[in-house]
Amino acid sequence: MNWIILIIAGLFEVLFTTCLGKAKAATGTDAYLWYAGFFISLVVSMALLMKATQTLPLGTAYAVWTGIGAVGTVLIGIFIFNDPTTFWRLFFITTLIGSIVGLKMVSA
Repeated sequence: MNWIILIIAGLFEVLFTTCLGKAKAATGTDAYLWYAGFFISLVVSMALLMKATQTLPLGTAYAVWTGIGAVGTVLIGIFIFNDPTTFWRLFFITTLIGSIVGLKMVSA
């Protein structure tokens, strides 16, 4: 169950980075709403990470959490914010995914 909580925490990390990107592009009230979404997502992500680390190894949980956030944020950047898509970016994201899966497989 804590692996599911950790995955959800990673998805909230992607959400808070997305809100941050949207807030940067917004003005006025829209920017404040995006910043509010950022703050709420950040708090939820951290709370779920803390819950998951009560039973999962801290180093593994943190690496998986940041990995989900990094991969998700790169994909959001490509699909929403028109970040460049190059062979090497996709190659290294793929190796990061492989590393996350490997950590999960060798952890209890």
